[in-house]
Amino acid sequence: MSITKGQAAPDFQLYNTEKELVTLSEQKGKNVVLLFFPAAFTGVCTKELCRFRDEMSQYNNLNAQVYGISVDLPFTLGEFKKQQNYNFPLLSDFNKEVASNYGSLYGDWILGLKGVAKRSAFVIDKAGIVQYAEVLEDAGKEPDYAKIDAVLAELN
Repeated sequence: MSITKGQAAPDFQLYNTEKELVTLSEQKGKNVVLLFFPAAFTGVCTKELCRFRDEMSQYNNLNAQVYGISVDLPFTLGEFKKQQNYNFPLLSDFNKEVASNYGSLYGDWILGLKGVAKRSAFVIDKAGIVQYAEVLEDAGKEPDYAKIDAVLAELN
């Protein structure tokens, strides 16, 4: 299933690196950026998340909560977050349900790995409606940061 602009964002509950449940529907009243990424400690994933880390003041000014989501264990994501000094939550979709619901899951990835999150970006408005959806088939590509930023700016 693919998620498109204008539809309600599928709700979810995922654990963050502090082993606390995060529920998307509890974020209503804020704009939300969901960043699905294939794997912690890989080059493009690190580059993408570092870009959001370095621009976090901009996202705070836009009343946007950023979440990074992968199928890695919360413990792995905790170490990744610590090493890279990420200033936003990383969420574990180890059971692959959320990535699947968002159309962001590879059947087959590199080295024959199955069930890895596709690099994807979603902007969800304060009412829980998807305002931007980008799912990349090529894990070596990065999301369109300018479009994400422009959509967030329009929402404020």
